Amino acid sequence: MSGSPGPRRLTRRVVQLYAGLVLYGVSAGLQLRAGLGLGPWDVFHQGVSEHSGLSIGVVSIVVGAVVLLLWIPLRQMPGLGTVSNVVVVGLAMDATLALAPDAHGPALRIPLLVFAIVLNGAATGLYISARFGPGPRDGLMTGLHRRTGRSIRLVRTGIEVSVLATGFLLGGSVGVGTVAYALGIGPLAQLFLRVFAIPAGDGEHSRLVARGERAEGHAGGDRRTAS
Repeated sequence: MSGSPGPRRLTRRVVQLYAGLVLYGVSAGLQLRAGLGLGPWDVFHQGVSEHSGLSIGVVSIVVGAVVLLLWIPLRQMPGLGTVSNVVVVGLAMDATLALAPDAHGPALRIPLLVFAIVLNGAATGLYISARFGPGPRDGLMTGLHRRTGRSIRLVRTGIEVSVLATGFLLGGSVGVGTVAYALGIGPLAQLFLRVFAIPAGDGEHSRLVARGERAEGHAGGDRRTAS
């Protein structure tokens, strides 16, 4: 009986991980369907997609894999969540785009954008609280932070401004949704990290995740992230 909470906790963590990653991909697909602008990494993915002929989900997977290779010189160690993030988010995004039609008119597009951003925050809280490792893009951020000594905020801003600018030049969708995502995802992710916190094995609650790991979250994204 005394050992029973362990397997239950692990099961919950695995369920949260994959539910979060699937919902992250769904939220990214819905934000694209809203047609009001994407988060920075998805602007980049969309721009590459338009020039490569690959779906945006496949581009997300390929970019995630390439970013993961950059972990090697940074001496980052991937976890189950890291590898799963590379594949699951892109597949879920493509599936959502295949099933969800474009939204037309502000009466549909604005509520869909808001729902997508809130869902992205919830998905971020789910998968990061599972504590199976950061997504590849977030690990790049934390790795550069450790190697350069620069602040998380500065490193994250540098990365996201770079991918946003590159994606925009490639034809990715930048708009009010991009701004709304940038402003809203941090507070939402922090909120949902607390909502979906899982008690740690030593009895401490994973509120520590919200304090210590939120810098590694997709507040994404990693994206989302996840992105």
